[in-house]
Order: sequence, then structure tokens, then C-alpha cells
Amino acid sequence: MTMLPLSRRALLAAPAFLGLAPSLARAAGPTPPICIVLDSGGSRVSVIDMTTRKVIHTEPTLREPGHWALTPDRKTLLIADASGNALFFFDPVTGRERGHKLIPDPYQLWFSPDGKFLTVNCLRLNHVDIYHADTLTLAHRFRAGSMPSHLSYTPDSHTVFVSMQDSGTLVAIDLATMRVRWTAPVGKTPAGVMWHDGIVLVAIMGSDHLAVVDPANGKLLRTVLTDKGAHNIFLTPDRSELYVTNRVAGSLTVLDAKSLGFKRRIPMPGGPDDLCFAPDGRLWIALRFASRVAVLDPASGAVDHITVGRSPHGIYLSTLLTDTAARTAMRLA
Repeated sequence: MTMLPLSRRALLAAPAFLGLAPSLARAAGPTPPICIVLDSGGSRVSVIDMTTRKVIHTEPTLREPGHWALTPDRKTLLIADASGNALFFFDPVTGRERGHKLIPDPYQLWFSPDGKFLTVNCLRLNHVDIYHADTLTLAHRFRAGSMPSHLSYTPDSHTVFVSMQDSGTLVAIDLATMRVRWTAPVGKTPAGVMWHDGIVLVAIMGSDHLAVVDPANGKLLRTVLTDKGAHNIFLTPDRSELYVTNRVAGSLTVLDAKSLGFKRRIPMPGGPDDLCFAPDGRLWIALRFASRVAVLDPASGAVDHITVGRSPHGIYLSTLLTDTAARTAMRLA
């Protein structure tokens, strides 16, 4: 992997695991909580002041920022630019870029709970790359299906589950032996994956349901009806509910977290994709087809909209840095 030339500012602020100088001190004074939205069709990220709900600045990427991952020490926000073949490093408090590193086709990515590995799904190139988290050096490359999409780990970090969109399968990779444990059919165009209370949930984007999978062998245990184009799954900070974004239907489905029983459906036109929970209980939702972020108060149903760049995909809130419950629900803590 080759480091692109960095400006003096970016070099000084590059993450410690790259072996470069420590980050610059942040400017004095309070920093407002921010929302960072990855405008995958606009080659940039939009940074929103969460208090005023205004875009305060934008930062360019190379081509297609899609997903993010917070480093285990919570000091750096990684942003994956898939078709730009680059991993960007951002300040998670200010939303300012610190530099970037060339890696092939980083689409979806996430750190293992023990902080040892970073799994990167390369959707375009059809391989799953496992990196050593502390050095970002490649540990192993898997070719286990077509269009690797989303991922989730077991809490003990022994296994990572990866959905293969074009193959219609879920793959279990053993991180101790670096071998594929099993591959199982789950439905047409699987996307979001979540380890949840001893089972694995997979959002089936080519249908209108979640697949409930046995993590031991990949057996399909049951299906849970949601809505058309079930895309991703999110656990509330109090761990009582699951939110499913239904991108085609333009809705959110709320399930009981224990029984997976249906609770309610919330209209959300514009192709809801990823979302994040704020400490005040509101949901910040990227609307992929509407170039907007929706801020939903689930108690009242009130929704505000913020215009951002084209095709907003991943969404990050800086409040995650101090909101332990939200970090735990997202498997960040």
C-alpha cells in the first residue's frame, strides 16, 4: 500500500498508527457536536452543526465516500472511498480531513471488538480484506463470493460475517485460523448484517424481510417481514428496538429487539440508508435518493430535513464519542 503525498497540515495530523507525527492541537474553545454525511455521489463529505442543523463546511474526497469506522481509541474517523481506492482519515470532533492512504476498493469496513483487525469489504473487486488494525497492513484476502457488502462480528471477535450481494449468501470467516467457516444462501441481494443476541440478522435488499441465521452453521432459522428493499439494521441505545431502513419502500420498520415482533412502520421517503442515534433520542438518517438528511423525533413523529450533497450514504455523529450507550449499540465500544 502506498501513502499519497500529504500536505504539511495533513502530515502533522495523520493518525498515530501510520507512524507519522502526532495530530495538531485543536483550536481552543468549545466545538459544537457535528454530523458528518458521506455524499457518495458528490465526492465529498458534508459537515453539519447538530445544534443549528446547518452545513458548516464540506471536505473533498477522491470519488465515492460510502462508509465509516471509528478507530478503537476513538481518535480517528476512517472514511472509505471505494472507487477512489482510498481510506481517508478525519478528525472525529471537527470533521476536518487529516490525509488519506491508498487501499483497493474500500466499501464497507469495521473494526473487530478486540481492536485487532479491520475488515474491509471490496464490493467492486469481489474480495474481503482483513487488515491488522494497528498498522493497516494486510493480514489476509478472501475471495468468498460476489459483491461483498456489509459485515458484523461475534462479540468475542472470533468470527466476522459478510453478506455477498450478488451471490445471495452470507459468509462466516474465522479470524483465528483465517479460513471461511461456512457459506450459506440467505436471499436475493443481502445487505446489512447484525450479530444480535446469539443470532445473525441479514437485511434482504432484494425482498422485504430480514433473514435470521444460526451463526454456528448458517442455517436459516426464520424470516421477519419488514418492507420492500430492506437495507440495514440498527439497535437503539437502550437496546429495546431495532430499526430497519427500507430503501425501496421509503420507510423505517421498528421491531421489538427481543422477539423481533413488528411494532410500527414510519414513512421516510427518499431512500433511507444508514442512520445514527443522537443523545436526545432523535434519529439522523441519510436519504440516499433525496440528497438530504432527515432528523426524526420518534416520540412525536416530527421530521426536519437538511440538504446535503448527492447520494448521501454513511452518517456519523460526533456525540458517539461520549455517548457510551449509543456506541455499545453500534458495537463501537
